[in-house]
Formats: sequence, C-alpha cells, structure tokens
Amino acid sequence: MSTLHELPHTIVGCGADITALCGRQDEIRAAVARHGAVLLRDFRVTGVDDFERVVEGISGHTLTYHERSSPRTAIKGNVYTSTEYPPSEEIFLHNENSYQQKWPMALYFYCVDPPATGGATPLAGTRDVLTRIDPAVREEFTRRGWMVVRNFREGFGVSWQDAFGTGDRAVVAEYCAQSGIEITWTGNDSLRTRAVRPAVHLHPRTGERVWFNHATFWHVSTLSPDVRDGLRAMFAEDELPSQTFFGDGGSIPDATVEHLRDCYRAASTRFDYRRGDIVMIDNMLVAHGRESFTGARRIAVAMAEIHDSRALVVTRPVP
Repeated sequence: MSTLHELPHTIVGCGADITALCGRQDEIRAAVARHGAVLLRDFRVTGVDDFERVVEGISGHTLTYHERSSPRTAIKGNVYTSTEYPPSEEIFLHNENSYQQKWPMALYFYCVDPPATGGATPLAGTRDVLTRIDPAVREEFTRRGWMVVRNFREGFGVSWQDAFGTGDRAVVAEYCAQSGIEITWTGNDSLRTRAVRPAVHLHPRTGERVWFNHATFWHVSTLSPDVRDGLRAMFAEDELPSQTFFGDGGSIPDATVEHLRDCYRAASTRFDYRRGDIVMIDNMLVAHGRESFTGARRIAVAMAEIHDSRALVVTRPVP
C-alpha cells in the first residue's frame, strides 16, 4: 500500500456542524492539494441536503454528469448515487471524466449507509502511479496518447440517449464536434464515437505530471475474464462496447494494460466507510474505484470545479 501522500488525509470534526466544517475550507483545500484526498470524519452531516451544502461551501455549485459512461440516479439536483453496478463487481481505479475535454477537479463522496463488508473506495495517487510505470511504457503513451472507442447499441451498457442526455442526433453531433469526438452512426440507431486524448497531463494548479486517463479502465482486458472473452468472441476490437487504443489507433497489448493495472494497485490505499463520512478528492491527483461489497452501501457523489483542458484554467465558481 502506498503511503507517499497519506491517502486519504483525515480531518476529524469532533461533532462539529457543517458551518464549522465549511469554515475550515482553507485547511481542507491545502490538505487536498498536498495529499490528493481528504477524509472528513465525525462532522454532523445528517443527510444529502447537508452534503450538498458542504460541497457548495467548499467548491461552489455542483456539476451535471455529462457524457455518461455508467448508470447513476440523481438523488437531488446534481447529487447522484454512486455507480449502480451489482455489489459483487469491482470497479477498477479511474479518474472521473478523464476521457472528456472538460472534467471536474473536485469529487465528493458521502456515506449515507456503510456496507456490511468491503465496499471501500480505493484511492491511488496519479503522481505515484506515473512513477511506477515502466519508463518505456510511459514514454510511448506520452508520445502517442490514447484513444477511446465507444459503441452505443441496444443491450450493451448505457444508450447514446442516456450518455448524451438527448434523443436528438443533431444535438449529439454538435456536442461531439465541440468536444473533439468523432462520431459514426452505424445503423439501427447505433453510434460509434472516437476520442483521442493525452495520457499524461500537467496538473493546472501544481504543475506536476500526472497519469490521467481511462486507457486502463476501458480496455477490454480489465473486465473479468468471462466477460472479456465473451465480448471478444462477439465483436471486433473497434466494435466492442468500449475499447482503448494508442492515440494513433494502434492496439495496446494486454500485457501492457496488465502492467498498468499492477501500477494502480501498487499505489492504492483503502479505508472503511463510517456513516456520515465525506471524502473530497482532487480528481487529477487521485484515481478512485470501488470494492465489491455486501449490505446496503449507499454512497452519494457530487462533482465540482470544472476544468477545461483547452483553456488551461480551472473555474471555481463562487458559492
């Protein structure tokens, strides 16, 4: 387990209310900048309304979940359920929306009900992951970038209507044209998208190099062996529900992705949720995932502080 940045750094509230919590935002933000993630524990956060006020008090208004890749339900406004996959499934480490041109710099998780067993949100510092990657692999991704190909078809994952929040093809086309996404309508109301992104970024606040991409998460080899083999038997590589390539379209070997998974896991840490916990993450400094679990496990999620990679600025709205 990595201890490089003490993930997550814990700030204990000793029963203080959310006004006192928000009053410590300078301390919280400094800790997030240093460590990448902060666990706010033992504050009086009594529900989603309080959680929303904490997010807005520290980071400004919450963000809508655009270009969806997983099933979620809005709880209130822009506060969502965590990804609604079966409890038996692991969700591999990733950075939220790293496949887009815009992404949230701040992620918040709020424990409404802790799981009975498992169910942690493992964390891995992207600075740490980057240093663990074989230099030749790191150089190749830096030089070539990475590409994600997504195929939206009935019966496999989210629909394009849910992903883009509209049933209007013209709206989808306009959004994709503005977002650096190539689209192809493949018949029978199916859609294929391609997007090329950098694999290594400079953090806009700290200037550090970070490993920030979905190249591992969306590579088919990261799925469980039975699902991976079944999908590969059904579809060509560029027809899979999602698959990643080098930015020039070259295949990423399964062995390379296995090495990347090992680097994430070697850099990862975990903690057990308690009811009322809030975790704030710098989305570019820390990747997150989900363990399998038993029990209820209700975790609310919010995003804030939009970053536009084209503008090279971070917008932090005033609450």
